[in-house]
Formats: sequence, C-alpha cells, structure tokens
Amino acid sequence: MSRSRLTRPRRLPSGRRAMATVATAVATAVVLAACTGAPSHGEGTPADDTIALLLPDAKTARYETFDRPLFEARVAELGDYDVLYANADQDAAKQQQQAESALTAGAGVLVLDPVDANAAVSIVTSANARGVPVISYDRLVAGGDLAYYISFDNEKVGVLQATAFVEGVRESDDGGGILMVNGSPTDSNAALFKEGAHSVIDDSGLRVLAEYDTPGWNPEKAQEWVAGQIAQHGDAIAGVYAANDATAGGAIAALRVANVEPLPIVTGQDAELSAIQRILTGDQYMTVYKAIKPQAELAAEVAVKLLHGEEVTAPLEIEGTPATLLDPVAVTVDDIMDTVVADGFWSVSEICTPAYADACAAAGIG
Repeated sequence: MSRSRLTRPRRLPSGRRAMATVATAVATAVVLAACTGAPSHGEGTPADDTIALLLPDAKTARYETFDRPLFEARVAELGDYDVLYANADQDAAKQQQQAESALTAGAGVLVLDPVDANAAVSIVTSANARGVPVISYDRLVAGGDLAYYISFDNEKVGVLQATAFVEGVRESDDGGGILMVNGSPTDSNAALFKEGAHSVIDDSGLRVLAEYDTPGWNPEKAQEWVAGQIAQHGDAIAGVYAANDATAGGAIAALRVANVEPLPIVTGQDAELSAIQRILTGDQYMTVYKAIKPQAELAAEVAVKLLHGEEVTAPLEIEGTPATLLDPVAVTVDDIMDTVVADGFWSVSEICTPAYADACAAAGIG
C-alpha cells in the first residue's frame, strides 16, 4: 500500500466505484504499459519511491472528495510508494512552500495543480533544477519544463455551459440581460472556460449586463458581486453564467436573499452534490460533469512511470508538453441518472435525501 508521510491516505467514499466512461478508455490507452512492480527499497535515494500531490484549494469540493483519494488509491495499487499530500488553501505562496518541503523530503515526482499558473512556474523551475519531473494536473502551469499535462477540454467546458445557458435563457425570458461570473484570474483553466463561453454567448444576441472574474473562485465574493448587480439591474437579470458550482451557489444565495422570483437561469461546473440537488429543485439549471476518476488514475500511472525514469506518451502536445484532455459532459435535470448516477459519482441515496425526495420523484430519480 502507498504511505503518506504528511497526511495519511483516505478511503474512497462509498458509491464512488469505477466509472464506465469514454474517458476511462482514453486514460487506459495513454499509459501504454501499467507499472505493476513495486520499487526496490534500500537502493538509490528517497526519490525512488516518493510522489508529491499538491492540490490548490479546499473550497472546491472535488479535490478532497475525489481527486486526492482516487489518486492515492491508484498509487497504492501500483506499488509500495510514499504519497506526500498538501493542499494550498488557495494560497500561491503556501503552495510554493509545500513544493519546496516535498522536494526537500525527497519527492521524485511532483503532481501539481497550481493555485496561480504564473507563480507556479517557480515551482517547476525548482523541481527541474533537482531533476524532478512535474505533472501539471487539471490546470496548466504557465511555463517551465513540464513532463506531462492532464486535464479536461476546458474550452469545451465553457462551450457546454454557454450552449445550455443560452437555450435555457431563451426558453424562459423574452429580452432580459445576463451576468457572467467567471473563475479566478489566476487559474489558467478559468480563461479557457471564459473563452469557450464567450464563443457561444457573443453570437447569441444575449445582452451581457456585467462580468466578473471571481478571486480564488471564492463563493462569498461571487455572492457579494451578484448582490450588487441585483441592486443595480433588478428584474433585468434573465440569467447568471457561473463558471463553477461554488460560484453558482454564491450567485443563487444572493438571488435568494434578494427574493428574486422566478430565479434566473444559472450554470455551474464540477457536478458537486449540492449543485445536483439545486438542479433538482430548479435553483440551478445545469452543471458540467468531469469524470475525475480517470483523470486522477492517469496522473498516478504517469507519476509512477516517471518515478522509474520510463518514457510516457500522450495523444496530444500542448505548448510542447505531452498532454491528455478528457471529455466533459453537460448535466441538466434530464441527465442526472445517465451521468453522475450511472458512473457511481453520486448515488441515488446521496442525492435523494429526505429534503429532496419529492424533487427526485418528480425527476424520475430513484
């Protein structure tokens, strides 16, 4: 089993079993030969058996609930390795310190999901100077000699969000404007979400009343900004494009406090449990489901191969880095059973708690 010196690995929560997705097949194909043998201990340096996993924040539920336990579980399946885990709590300086600590502790590979894509270049440079390969996980670091990049097609995420959003607004309104609550300006993915969304919204004829880049993906900041826009625009708001489920939650909270009825169309991303439940009640219109299991497992497989100095291959090259981009999926109330439930991402019992039993029955979930 893998060992964790900084924090012990956690069991994967029940209900998150193998996800039968196209992305799984892609992930399997990319790592050509799985590493099944454990490294020989007592030989070489501590880097022979140590992988660092550095995640950016805890406000986004997916990282602690899915990415970390899935990554650690796959590493444990591959052999007897140490996993040094750290979460930066949306603090780039803290992540820099965590990376340096991991390198000092003997990490042979860094799996890095950067808080700040530009600031994280210094982490990559420091690792490169020690001969330690870096996997850019979920978000692309803005520079440095990266060994691999694993994420989703993030521009497509924005396209999926905006396509559903435009359709929903057109069906529910006859001419109001929209707000755009984008992601963090330090997150390289946020720029791609925004680009994809604008590629649809700009040609839709919808009127953008105002737009906001949410610092640190902070839902409280999103709520505060949306509250200000409600005070300014009132009933003219027909929809709120929110780049993820956390900011969607903040936007919806502002709308609820202001007693806005009916609620405008609101988007999201990450298929968080609270978002799925909001979709059932009609508070949120859609989210984007990203099958994290194949992403986390592929990162673990590539990390182990790099730890052994083995060559890794990928179907793409992005900015000179071998890369795999998995496919995101749009989820509305009509798709819940065929996506997050079918993949075991969330179970019916987790979604349909007593407070949501009637909404689940109305949606045919059960």
